[in-house]
Amino acid sequence: MDVFESFFSAANNLNEQLGRELFDVLPEDGPIIVIINRDGDCWPSDSERFSGLGINEEFFQKLCDKIDDGQEPIVTKKKDCAIIGTQFATEQTNCGYAFVVLPECTAESALINIRLIEIVLAQIGLIGKLIEKNDRLYELQMKQFDDYHSCDSAIN
Repeated sequence: MDVFESFFSAANNLNEQLGRELFDVLPEDGPIIVIINRDGDCWPSDSERFSGLGINEEFFQKLCDKIDDGQEPIVTKKKDCAIIGTQFATEQTNCGYAFVVLPECTAESALINIRLIEIVLAQIGLIGKLIEKNDRLYELQMKQFDDYHSCDSAIN
C-alpha cells in the first residue's frame, strides 16, 4: 500500500469529515456509530465506550466481508451488543462501511426497530453525499478563483 494514499484518499478524507460532523451530535449514552474504511481503519463515535465493548477488528472484518457478499443490512449480536451494518458509499467514493452498535441491546430488539436503524444508516450516507458535494463545489470555486486571478495577472 502506498503510504501517501492513506493521507490523500478521498474515502479517508470523507470518513474523517463525516466523523467530525456526525459524532458531535450523538447522545453520550446512545448508539455508537462506527465507520470503517476499505482498508479496515476504524472511526468510532465514542472510542472509550467502543474499546470497552471488547469487539475486535477481526469480527468487524468478517461483517464487512458478509456485506461485500451482498448481505446487507447485516444484523448480529456480539456479547451484549446488537450490531447493524451496511456499505457506506457516495456517488463518487466507496468509503467502506457504517455500523450502528447498540450496547445492552439484543439482536431481536434491533430487528424490531430495524426500519428506524436503516433510516439512521441512510442518513449517514446522505450526510456523506452532502459533504462530498460541498467539497466538489469548494474545489470548483477555488479553480474558478485561480483561473480568474491568472487571467487578471496576464492582463496586467
